[in-house]
Amino acid sequence: MPLASQLTALSALVATYFAHIGFFNPYLPLWLKETGMSLVTISLLVSLQSASRLVAPYAWGWVSDRTGRRSWLLRYAALASLALSLGLWLDGGFVGLFVVLLLLFCHTSGMMPMSEALLAQLLSREGSLDTRRYGRVRVLGSIGFLVTVIAAGWWFERAGMSQFPMITCITLAAVALSAWCLPSIRDRAADPATQASVLPLLRQRAIQLFFASTFFHVLSHIGIYVFFSLYLDELGYSKTMIGLMWALSVLVEVVWFFTQSRWLAGARLGLWLVICAGIMTVRMAMTAAAADVLWVLVLAQALHAITFAAHHTVCIAWLARHFPGALRGRGQALYTVIAYGLTGVLGGVLGGLVSSHWGLVTVFWLCVPVALLGMITAWGVWRLERA
Repeated sequence: MPLASQLTALSALVATYFAHIGFFNPYLPLWLKETGMSLVTISLLVSLQSASRLVAPYAWGWVSDRTGRRSWLLRYAALASLALSLGLWLDGGFVGLFVVLLLLFCHTSGMMPMSEALLAQLLSREGSLDTRRYGRVRVLGSIGFLVTVIAAGWWFERAGMSQFPMITCITLAAVALSAWCLPSIRDRAADPATQASVLPLLRQRAIQLFFASTFFHVLSHIGIYVFFSLYLDELGYSKTMIGLMWALSVLVEVVWFFTQSRWLAGARLGLWLVICAGIMTVRMAMTAAAADVLWVLVLAQALHAITFAAHHTVCIAWLARHFPGALRGRGQALYTVIAYGLTGVLGGVLGGLVSSHWGLVTVFWLCVPVALLGMITAWGVWRLERA
């Protein structure tokens, strides 16, 4: 199959996957709140997504590296996720919802690392990622997110949060359909003769600092990922406005992904990590200090173009360079585990405890020094890169 056709099929998966995430992640806390659950319980259930990322992505990455059959694994994960989402209709109480969400997240959390590895497989040449083509595919995910986060806010404002399980099933059905249309691409690097251990790489100082910087950088985002909707709701913003604030952050993502090849070549990857972490420090301070001032909130959300979109592409390019061939799936999985698994569990649980005692605004203030730690460790990556 021509490369263009392969990228089209993968683009459809990326678009539908993030369309699901665009509705599910921002509104899951609000749905749980409407069921009468406490803030600590909501934080615990939302953190299951991050808890699943502690193990599931690496397990999926290991299997995909060993078999090279990422397309087949993506089809299975998508169909299983659709089947599991039916459990949201059941009234199983806290325990039942805990089990359903945990199993659902164990399947969905492995899909993005595998699709990123598949995309890197198609777009990497001699350890260098084609950021222009990568941006063209990844921007469709941002557009999918943008559409559903706006539409869901408008819908829930009028129909109520009880429609949440139904929309979950619809969006996951779209993901399953697009996964089924993927071409059966087998990674030749998965041949047993080419298998390599990831441990020697993890002993390198630059790689250790890279994962440390991604850990602190994404941990500083937890205020946005887990508590942002609840924070704006507490400040008196409507569900429609909450959806628009999420949409704004994704809109600037779209602009960045579409134009990123112009900007990324202007600096080393390590320097970009420093820039992203520095801007993240400013963004969290603005959100904590003046989120009730609309223009400040809008400006803070606009910084998402750098704090997420630029940072994510830089990380994928860095991983493509340092984890090539038969290490590709595990490199992407380690990024997911360290940056999005550990941070989500730690930030979600501690954030729930902190917010229940000192308020949601305290969570955002604590994200400021965490972002600074991300900048310090990123500086170490840049220093070694220059050396």
